[in-house]
Amino acid sequence: MIIRELNESEIPLIAQIEEKCFSNPWSEDSVRSSFLNKANRFYIAEKDGEIIAYIGLSVSVDEGYILNIATLPEHRRQGAANALINYIINMYSDKLRFITLEVRPSNTAAVKLYEGFGFEKVGERKNYYSNPTENAVLLTLFMNKENI
Repeated sequence: MIIRELNESEIPLIAQIEEKCFSNPWSEDSVRSSFLNKANRFYIAEKDGEIIAYIGLSVSVDEGYILNIATLPEHRRQGAANALINYIINMYSDKLRFITLEVRPSNTAAVKLYEGFGFEKVGERKNYYSNPTENAVLLTLFMNKENI
């Protein structure tokens, strides 16, 4: 598996992953707009020449916000999400104070994945998700606790 930056020409593939993974997927235009935002970085997991997963990270000064992470259903539980999260943690460990994200509490596999990396529950956002309506758990990984 190869982890690398997303190329603009691959945005339609990310929109297809969104369609297969989320009840409210980002459109291709939304993915493109986010990709073109200079604060955001997108990385993909590629296996046998196929993009099987991606992660979007927004960086604001010394704070990181995971925008989305998704793995094609037929490639789940094969380490792609793990590899992507590990990649951004290693790449940004000396640049960011923390990385944070929202997740559905019903997505227990994702919650366990993040907790395995040391993400901690720091809050909740009421009715954050729709289709179906659900709160979001706010999870944060503090990169360098002695500087906080």
